Amino acid sequence: MKKLFACLLGWVAISQVYAQPGKSISASLGKVKVQFILEDGGKPAYTVTYGAKPVINKSNLGFALADDSTFYKGFKLLSTKYDQVDESWAPVWGEVNSIRNHYQQVTVHLQQEGGKQRLLNVVFRVFEDGVGFRYEFPKQANLNYFIVTQEKTEFALASDAKAFWIPGDYDSNEYAYSTTKVSEIDNQKIVGASGDIAVRLAPDRYSVQTPLMLKSDNGLYINIHEAALRNYSSMQLHVDRSQFKLKSSLVPDAVGNMAYLHAPFHTPWRTVIVSGKAADILSSKMILNLNDPSKVENTSWIKPMKFVGVWWEMQIGKSTWSYAKSMNDVDANGKLIPSGLHGANTANVKRYIDFAARHGIPGVLVEGWNTGWEDWFGNWKEDVFDFVTPYPDFDVAALTSYARAKGVSIIMHNETSGSATNYERQLDTAYRFMNEHSYPAVKTGYVGKIIPRGEHHDGQWMVNHYARVAQKAAEHHVMLDAHEPVRPTGLQRTYPNWMASEAGRGNEYNAFSEGNLPEHETILPFTRLMGGPMDYTPGIFKLKGYTTVPNRQVHTTLAKQLALYVTMYSPLQMVADLPENYDKYPDAFQFIKDVAVDWDDTYILEAEPGDYLTIARKAKGKNEWFIGGITDEHSRTANFKLNFLPQGRTFEATIYEDGRTASFDKNPESYAVRKIKVTSKTVLQLKIAPGGGFALSIN
Repeated sequence: MKKLFACLLGWVAISQVYAQPGKSISASLGKVKVQFILEDGGKPAYTVTYGAKPVINKSNLGFALADDSTFYKGFKLLSTKYDQVDESWAPVWGEVNSIRNHYQQVTVHLQQEGGKQRLLNVVFRVFEDGVGFRYEFPKQANLNYFIVTQEKTEFALASDAKAFWIPGDYDSNEYAYSTTKVSEIDNQKIVGASGDIAVRLAPDRYSVQTPLMLKSDNGLYINIHEAALRNYSSMQLHVDRSQFKLKSSLVPDAVGNMAYLHAPFHTPWRTVIVSGKAADILSSKMILNLNDPSKVENTSWIKPMKFVGVWWEMQIGKSTWSYAKSMNDVDANGKLIPSGLHGANTANVKRYIDFAARHGIPGVLVEGWNTGWEDWFGNWKEDVFDFVTPYPDFDVAALTSYARAKGVSIIMHNETSGSATNYERQLDTAYRFMNEHSYPAVKTGYVGKIIPRGEHHDGQWMVNHYARVAQKAAEHHVMLDAHEPVRPTGLQRTYPNWMASEAGRGNEYNAFSEGNLPEHETILPFTRLMGGPMDYTPGIFKLKGYTTVPNRQVHTTLAKQLALYVTMYSPLQMVADLPENYDKYPDAFQFIKDVAVDWDDTYILEAEPGDYLTIARKAKGKNEWFIGGITDEHSRTANFKLNFLPQGRTFEATIYEDGRTASFDKNPESYAVRKIKVTSKTVLQLKIAPGGGFALSIN
């Protein structure tokens, strides 16, 4: 890798002009330009433009600190520093095998006049697809340990943009998306698939979570999020509906403070990705580029994989996580009486291992294997679970041996029930247990109120906890899939063993609620997935009649479930349905067996948030390509070229598509499979049913 620095004389000239107090400071790359302004009263602000179009109008910067509520004004400009970087780096795994990191950087050095003369830097990085900026608190005599009570960052939108949003919530991001104008955002009016009021009201009626996807009146697509969230509270956004202004709203701790810091320190990056094309938003690697390189030196043990699991059967009520009906259901000796419904029993797990081995699937996730499930949900105490004690019907040694003989790995599940302190005390013990039994990965869970009491899932304490878990897992060579965590911000670059997270409304909601609307999967790539891979658990084939609840169904076609393996990126990808449901459709299941989980390249062929999406990907190290296309509740015809294929060669494409009479609501399991010859000159037109999709494998 190498850095290319701009002409020294050119940069010196710019610095000499813009270092004068009262002048604006700017940096640009391609069509993207950021401008820093020090307004009257010494108030720092900035703007962002894309070509001639405004993206972010003049927006304020700064803080309120516990001992200085005005750390957002009274500044003078000391100096500026410019840099330019153009380098490439290779991710351990990902959607592409090489990422270009090209940006212009300007650092603005400020000092607050009067009083303690404190220093603050604002660093802007301008990429061809957006802007990232963060604050730096330099080491200084008058600012050592300090408390942030408010961050004053603003994003003043240039218009009343169309927004794809979920409500601000300190503890959950598992909401269905609303699509409204910014001026219409109101958490007390959000509804789910059946019109029901959301599970919980947000702390701020007019707050939303990031990543926030916007489409402005001037045709620009804008995505606002953050990158490299570490030792800081996550950022939500308060919406000023009359001015179309978004204001940083950090998640507080138990006493209302936002962050406890020690200088020198820098905040996470605030990110604004922008383009005139929706596809460019999905192609952006800016958030990854703003994260630090891997802290894991030896990454050879990190292996992307697919897995089946003892999971969906519990979601739909066929079996249970718990061994007994309740903790009070005991015999004369005080031992739990088995209910006969426990899913994670030795015989059943062997059935999943056999299925995985037969179909070349590397992993089997087992939930509900350890004691404590009779009294875990809503039990606000620290010691509900340990992470090494199995139920009597789960034979650890026998299953380890059986799985090893079949060439299959068991994936461990550690549900904390929100007791992060209990989990931290047991991390080494839990991961040594995994090492002893050759478990390569763990799925963690944080359902419930967080202990320590008063902390939130998305606050500073838990942000640090998730990082500690990733670090400890890396020490033990354990891959991590986190459920109910803070939403990702690109930290998979820094901790490549942290391979997936839930942090959103996944496929599981189709099991225990009215489910996800057909548009849901067309929005998630533009929102939740902008920060990192999502364990969405695709691949449900039995789309109706899987529970005893009348009229409950998955709001997709079977072909769309196949497409999600391409459109919903994760290097840990679940094959989520029951084995017997896959056995019913072996030709469709072939796509799930074939599709890759690690990629050399990705091509966004068609995209419009909330409407449709078509993505093609090239498998890592192979001449194999896979395409997934999805739509919302409306039928459409996908129209795309295969010009990413090597020229001069003919390939065979297997097309998995909606049947002629398919629809998500009336005939979801209707599909067809056909083969055709294709080249780089081929243009495909594929009809998609309402709530449907298609998948292709090409080799």
